[in-house]
Amino acid sequence: MSRTVTVGLDGSNESLAAADWAAREAAMYEIPLRIVHAREQQPHDYVPFAGEPVPPPGTDRSARLLVEAKARLAHRHSGVRVTAEQIAGRPVKALIAAAGEAEVLVLGSRGLGKVAGALLGSVALAVVARAERPVVLVHAAEDTGHGRAPEAFEEPGGTTPYRDVVLGLDLCAPDDEVLEFAFDAASRRATRLRVIHGWGGATSLSAPAGDAGPAQGGRTPDGVLRPWQDKFPGVEVTEEAVVGDAGAHLVEVARDASLIVVGRRNRAGSLGSHIGPVAHTVLQHAVAPVAVVPHD
Repeated sequence: MSRTVTVGLDGSNESLAAADWAAREAAMYEIPLRIVHAREQQPHDYVPFAGEPVPPPGTDRSARLLVEAKARLAHRHSGVRVTAEQIAGRPVKALIAAAGEAEVLVLGSRGLGKVAGALLGSVALAVVARAERPVVLVHAAEDTGHGRAPEAFEEPGGTTPYRDVVLGLDLCAPDDEVLEFAFDAASRRATRLRVIHGWGGATSLSAPAGDAGPAQGGRTPDGVLRPWQDKFPGVEVTEEAVVGDAGAHLVEVARDASLIVVGRRNRAGSLGSHIGPVAHTVLQHAVAPVAVVPHD
């Protein structure tokens, strides 16, 4: 199967926002958008192309959801080839399989919001923890009233500039896949890459802000970033060290970001896969879309 941007749809406002975001991403990559719905996943009531929420009847519910979503996105993003299909299996396993065939998998997420623990145990979090390809979680925009991320108002080819891409960089274990994803995302958006660094597998760091000396493990920000700046010369890069809780700092500085990029090491424990404390905090609390890039 050719590479696609794939979005998991269940009819919720969050998944509709994710679908709009995914269509924009597909336009930037110049590849098709694939909409999928797991057959064993009960769809939410959804907002069809006509604009009024209608719960589709009986056994046609999932099929109607996909038809309406495909029509909606093909109309809003006319330059993107859109396909839609049901996929077999329970949601987590089905979406993990779909991620393996995609350039990136996009999912809607509520985050924590005002209800503590809303994200914990969700399909989205389980997929993020196990997928072998990058997964982006997108929240429905609370301030638009349209169930779309704020970025979705910027039509492809428009003149509205993108906001910064923010990268959470672990200088103890920098990974090329994470770095390439972040630089490529900033390059495609023609925007600045803001690099936040300083932790090494913990939620805090010991180096003071502005410390120009070697980072933990002997790595410096310039040494890690320079090869990628040479590869992506059009990307303006700023970097800053973090003092305190790295995850909370990323959430704060990325309030106006177009995308936050964090890594997830491929490892499994006795209770299953893990995403790490920094990524976990960002996924729970960030307002901007969050890309989690798995790496060895």
